[in-house]
Amino acid sequence: MLNRIFLVCLCLCLYSAGSAMSCRWMDNKFKQYSENSLNLLDMMVHNSTNTIELTVAFPEDLYSQASKASAEDKLGFTVKVLKGVANLFEKDYSSASWEEKRVDDFLNIVTQQADGLHSCMVGHSHKKNNKKLHRYFERLSNQVLKQMDYSAESWELIRKEIKTHLMRSDLLISSLLNIN
Repeated sequence: MLNRIFLVCLCLCLYSAGSAMSCRWMDNKFKQYSENSLNLLDMMVHNSTNTIELTVAFPEDLYSQASKASAEDKLGFTVKVLKGVANLFEKDYSSASWEEKRVDDFLNIVTQQADGLHSCMVGHSHKKNNKKLHRYFERLSNQVLKQMDYSAESWELIRKEIKTHLMRSDLLISSLLNIN
């Protein structure tokens, strides 16, 4: 009897450890959505002569920790990044002279990525809060967008920063995929 319980627990552990890596959405859709979001972001470039530097440091340490984390934690971290990106792009971008449809498409893709990855999580409720990541996105909103009055230059800084996030998130998730 005890052996059967142990065997069931072992099977459940192996299933939950491997399920994030065998998620059909991740295998079939993530790469495509990732490429689409990066392409849309590239189309939103604003040619500016200003050489304003970003005052908020990129959270390199959080990505370093996430790269060493379990598959489930990588998924959870990436979902939180994508949600932070979506929240930023819901701010007033009217001075950025971006096409509204392009921004809407970008937001839809990023939101679908977050939802798709969330569906790949075993428990579907990744409660682990990342306060540092949340504060980082708040600083981008407050110290860049608000302080620069949502100017085209501030949005260009945000666009470049977000591109880095999307590329790093792509690397995190790609590390989970079975590349044949």
